Amino acid sequence: MPIYHSLGKFPSKRHTTFYKEDGNLHYEQLFGTEGFSGMSSLLYHLHRPTQIKSVGTPVNCTPVAAVQHNISPHMFNGFKTKQASDFLESRQILLFNNDLNIATAAPTDSLNTYFYKNADADEVIFVHQGEGTLRTLVGNITFGYGDYLVIPRGIIYQIEFKTSENRLFIVESFSPVVTPKRYRNYFGQLLEHAPFCERDIRRPDVLETHDEKGEFIIKIKKENHMHEVVYATHPFDVAGWDGYNYPYAFNISNFEPITGRVHQPPPVHQTFEAHNFVICSFVPRLYDYHPQSIPAPYNHSNIDSDEVLYYVDGDFMSRNHVEKGFISLHPAGVPHGPHPGAYERSIGQKETQELAVMVDTFKPLRITQTALELNEKDYLTSWL
Repeated sequence: MPIYHSLGKFPSKRHTTFYKEDGNLHYEQLFGTEGFSGMSSLLYHLHRPTQIKSVGTPVNCTPVAAVQHNISPHMFNGFKTKQASDFLESRQILLFNNDLNIATAAPTDSLNTYFYKNADADEVIFVHQGEGTLRTLVGNITFGYGDYLVIPRGIIYQIEFKTSENRLFIVESFSPVVTPKRYRNYFGQLLEHAPFCERDIRRPDVLETHDEKGEFIIKIKKENHMHEVVYATHPFDVAGWDGYNYPYAFNISNFEPITGRVHQPPPVHQTFEAHNFVICSFVPRLYDYHPQSIPAPYNHSNIDSDEVLYYVDGDFMSRNHVEKGFISLHPAGVPHGPHPGAYERSIGQKETQELAVMVDTFKPLRITQTALELNEKDYLTSWL
């Protein structure tokens, strides 16, 4: 989200001397993406951010396809994802392709014994259950139910949960996650027709600055391998920074739905985009107000994309049986639409309280064995 932001202290001119109180220099770091042409921030460290003590043996965490070529609709029960105390071990990849991973997680403990950096992907973490604080080297963000946490690749972070009951829906994107182009003007400002504005974006506020030496473990995911790197100084030693590259939070309740006299297509729900996929938010809204409108979504063909819908809360008018945490997959190549009776039941309805997150991919998704273990049987034939 291109909004200039800053925390702490930094020099008035970039790439110039910036002294600490003891007379020694701060160490400047350009934290940028896409070479030197993408979003970037300038960070000022108390210590050199390059002091590696050791590197462990990498662990392969490449997802494996149990179903390589899928054309069947599926429904997975995401709330059956097993709880795990470790934040990274709790993350279970269900669906993936060369553009993204889609995972669920049910961590019971905070991530505070090591630090984590995803060098492969931007992360979008949707908080279904739980609250706490996302702690990063560029500042902290408090979070709760319904928050999207957008964490650019390369951000070093920890995460603190207030309780042990946490449910997360996670998208790892191998390209930058941005706001849709049609919502922004030439300068990057969100336009009047956008379903959210800059006021809805929560940026890091509290900057932790740790002046500590020792051994600090950072687990770094790179090329689908987890590396354990030990640094000589605390990674949260940033005294100040400014720029455009940082994590932020956006709550799904701040998405303002776009409605019309007749049923609107799914792109009106779009919230984020990346290379070859989009993320959409379905929120409580008034139904179509044409006197003869049919509020239920019309049957439509998934010719060019796989559609994944993560059900969060509320009553889902188009499905006969849906529970919190269910994840539907409708692959490219076959049409889909409302279950029997849902089309007719929707006529005359004035509003919906449904809450859901949708991921549409433009390349086929592969299904892992973990996903199949969460599979709801008979979903394939539920339209008969």
